[in-house]
Amino acid sequence: MGETRTTSQEAAAGSESGEPIIEVDSLVRRYGPQTVLDGISFRVYSGDTFVIMGGSGCGKSTVLRHLIGTEKPTGGKIRVFGEEITGMHDQNLTRIRRRFGMLFQSGALLQSLTVAENVALPLIEHTELDQNLVDTVVKMKLEQVGLTGHGHKKPSEISGGMKKRVALARALALDPPLVFSDEPTAGLDPVMTAVIDVLTQKLTRKIGATVVVVTHDMNSIFRIATRVIMLGTGQYQGKIVAEGTPDQIRSHSDPVVQQFIKGEAAGVKSSGDRSDPYREELLGID
Repeated sequence: MGETRTTSQEAAAGSESGEPIIEVDSLVRRYGPQTVLDGISFRVYSGDTFVIMGGSGCGKSTVLRHLIGTEKPTGGKIRVFGEEITGMHDQNLTRIRRRFGMLFQSGALLQSLTVAENVALPLIEHTELDQNLVDTVVKMKLEQVGLTGHGHKKPSEISGGMKKRVALARALALDPPLVFSDEPTAGLDPVMTAVIDVLTQKLTRKIGATVVVVTHDMNSIFRIATRVIMLGTGQYQGKIVAEGTPDQIRSHSDPVVQQFIKGEAAGVKSSGDRSDPYREELLGID
């Protein structure tokens, strides 16, 4: 495989200055005999839009679950805001998570609540603001995502793109310094994907947030990322096979990386490539 970037190379990148917001060292995750993450290490620095990409089953969502503390690693360490979280008790994890915003793949909106009530949830759960101030903040957040006048609606009454924007407003309700985003544009058409990308980038930069995104959407990656890691599959399962800026990923010398970013079906045979014995066996021909 192509070489990943060294620590000195990372330090040279423009976004990598000061103390890291997230430090992952030799992270391992096994489920029985299966190794999903195989000793990966990386840093996320203040102001990054850090993208974790890779094919299905490479472990990128598993990495995300470890970063937010919902899974414990088999080995390795994770520090968030300078604090080791892998052995942290729930009470302290809750304290750390109050500084997170989370944008889920499905949006994860509560169907029984209105749009405004969904956005208000973090404010109600994690602050002591009175209701009038909560309502004011919610209106501001909905205005920022272009949904003024839709607060009274239920999630079932709005489109998929609008649901993503509501979820974004909720993720940013507390102006968190760190935002995690799991496949934020899944299920959206290319135009709405671009809208969500640009809006997320604009709003997170406005509040100075660092963003970690899990996605396999190459257009989104090259549109929003400051730095990228790619996780491998097969014999490279759970390892970082490429790391760098979007331009470095785009020009990476490894053919596996190029195959992924170009969406090529290298090595896949069509039915026309099948041998006669196969055809005869399939059709029952003697």
